[in-house]
Amino acid sequence: MATLGVAIIGCGLVGQKRAQALGPARLVACADVDLGRAQALATKASGAVSFRSWEDALRQPGVDLVIVSTPNRFLAKITRAALRERKHVLVEKPAARSVSELEGIMAEASSTGVKVRVGFNHRYHPALRKARQLWAEGSLGEMMFVRGRYGHGGRLGYEKEWRSDPAQSGGGELIDQGVHLIDLARCFLGEFSEVCGFSHTYFWNMPVDDNAFLLLKTPEKRCAFLHVSCTEWKNLFSLEVSGKNAKLHAEGLGGSYGVERLSYYRMLPRMGPPETTIWEYPMGDDSWQAEFGEFLEDIRLDRPPAAGLADARAALAIVERIYAESSDDHHP
Repeated sequence: MATLGVAIIGCGLVGQKRAQALGPARLVACADVDLGRAQALATKASGAVSFRSWEDALRQPGVDLVIVSTPNRFLAKITRAALRERKHVLVEKPAARSVSELEGIMAEASSTGVKVRVGFNHRYHPALRKARQLWAEGSLGEMMFVRGRYGHGGRLGYEKEWRSDPAQSGGGELIDQGVHLIDLARCFLGEFSEVCGFSHTYFWNMPVDDNAFLLLKTPEKRCAFLHVSCTEWKNLFSLEVSGKNAKLHAEGLGGSYGVERLSYYRMLPRMGPPETTIWEYPMGDDSWQAEFGEFLEDIRLDRPPAAGLADARAALAIVERIYAESSDDHHP
């Protein structure tokens, strides 16, 4: 396969991480409303050009694939425009602010036939890659439940950022970090047929949620109990996956979330204390490279991306159900 040319739309922290993880692909164009930020990113790649207008970046010769890493309100619009230009797209989660916005992307994608991957990057953290390998090998036995917690403590001025504006974000902590936990729970348990929970604003003076609590069940009564928070004063990531034979516990994401590790607790015939194996991943985060490398393989092999629009739709449908049940609970 010829080397693919990439345009990155949105050159903030995530866009910069994407630029560092292109592997054999080549950065061709960068666009950001802050032109200086686009220029800074473009200078790191020979021959890349920078734009303030994302439309100009899409039209730049040599662009085969577009990475959309903007605030949520632009995700669907830019993705649809890229699809109309017959460009492959990696769009950051949640891919849209609502199911209806996302369905517009899905219709566009089905008519063009190009690949769309949704940036559910947490699937590709080393501890979670190992967890999914053990699960796929049947090491856990029949699945029972998932218990997940994910949160950060915000920062000064957090209530004034775009994430706190529902017109830009589509919601608060649930649509931000919550979709990651929902997606991971679906990976291990399957589709959820029962959804309950609520979102609420406890601390931050903003019209979107800063905490959400979810109880999700499959038709077989496999259950996910999830809590996401931006009042978690010590940053936290914890995902426990329990089967009838063993349990996995992934925790930490590196940096302020602590060293990433996976614990495997295998029940013994006599029960009692389990046989325990622990893997630690103190090295740098390679999830961005692993995720993008898989997308390049999706394109080369002409296969559907593992994290695609249907996964984003399933997560957003759950988010919308919780928001509908919590319509009076978002304000402090």
